[in-house]
Amino acid sequence: MVPLSWYLTVAALLFVLGLYGVLSRRNAVAILMGVELMLNAVNINLIAFWRYTRPDNVAGLVFAIIVLTVAAAEAAVGLALFIALYRLRETVNVDEIDLLKG
Repeated sequence: MVPLSWYLTVAALLFVLGLYGVLSRRNAVAILMGVELMLNAVNINLIAFWRYTRPDNVAGLVFAIIVLTVAAAEAAVGLALFIALYRLRETVNVDEIDLLKG
């Protein structure tokens, strides 16, 4: 059986990789992909803790399914917004999107 610390290490590395992607990228789609990586790291943690604490209780699985649902909805809405912004501004660079400025 794989120890819990290995799952937590993989999830932490995945979360840090997603955080780096969010903070260092200027492309809106790359930022969205970083957010998705961070949500997947959270799912790994939820499933790992569920497996090692109380496998008879399905709360960890339910939370993981909720996070997957939110991630799918976030990706769909985010991509729709980026497509609309691209049609309006012809760029997905977040530095050049200044729609709310006076």
